[in-house]
Amino acid sequence: MLSQLKQARYFLLFVFLFSYAQSIQVRFLIRQKLNWFIFTPEAAIASLMSSCVLFLILYFFIKRWQKSELFSFKEVLKIFSFSLLVFLATMKTIGLLLALLFDTFERNFNQKTLLLSTFSELMDAIIYGSFFLTYYYYQKNKTNQKQLIVYNQALAETKIDRLKAQLNPHFLFNNLNVLDQLIEEDQLQASDFLNEFAEIYRYVLQVSDKKIIALEEEYAFAKKYFNLMQYKYGTAYQLQTETLDLSGSIVPLTLQLLLENAIQHNLGTEANPIRIKINRDSKLTVSNTIVPKRNSKTLSGRALQNLKEQYFLLTKDQIEIEKTATTFSVSIPLISN
Repeated sequence: MLSQLKQARYFLLFVFLFSYAQSIQVRFLIRQKLNWFIFTPEAAIASLMSSCVLFLILYFFIKRWQKSELFSFKEVLKIFSFSLLVFLATMKTIGLLLALLFDTFERNFNQKTLLLSTFSELMDAIIYGSFFLTYYYYQKNKTNQKQLIVYNQALAETKIDRLKAQLNPHFLFNNLNVLDQLIEEDQLQASDFLNEFAEIYRYVLQVSDKKIIALEEEYAFAKKYFNLMQYKYGTAYQLQTETLDLSGSIVPLTLQLLLENAIQHNLGTEANPIRIKINRDSKLTVSNTIVPKRNSKTLSGRALQNLKEQYFLLTKDQIEIEKTATTFSVSIPLISN
């Protein structure tokens, strides 16, 4: 209870100040002059106490009758109506006990006074009850929004982890295929490839539990990965690097996947190499020339789709893909450190 009162302290202060201003207005309209009595706070304190009784009644019926987590006008109307009736009955009972105790029954419970006091209490109950319901459902909505944000974050993190779990075997299997072909062609090169592959795969394992990584680290890894691919392809695929602003972060394995995408989809030769370029402006762009492979099996594009989903979950920004007759480019949003 103390915790709830502390949380609602500003709301209760608002109710007190409102009732205080209301009491000043009523007294001034009746007396038509200013004096010290108009500014005494006992009427405001009494209004605050009666309002708290109303709030407890409303809270009781909300907990008892509200079935839905969503706002329901029908439920609120039912709660408000019954709360008003119970509040009026409670206030009249308290008033009756006080009147009998102080022998003021005739003065306080004659027909005219009873009607006026009941009408006044009803109007106050509607006003202060509306304040309470507005405050209660505002706080409830704010709590629901926080829970929704936490839930969405947990869901996004779970989905990102699932997507990242798909990338490790993807990287492993594709490079084992390269190794398999090298074994048939050149066992010495295959041995060198395997040693270097073991080194860079450590990086893959290290970043497997990270959602983002510094662009500088990823860029260095991408160049090592491309050097590894040259064991098989030689100068048929050429990576053009330049001095880049390496601030910011990206999703791990982004550059590696885009380099792999360029190699898998295009047929490079020493006479007509595929040129891959990495540059940066507002986004980081990886582009390559296009020479489609013939008679190759259809590629699913799952890795690129996986990457698109990760960036959308992390940044709500889309990866931009542009294809012309001669070039293919992918622009990815950078994540601020």
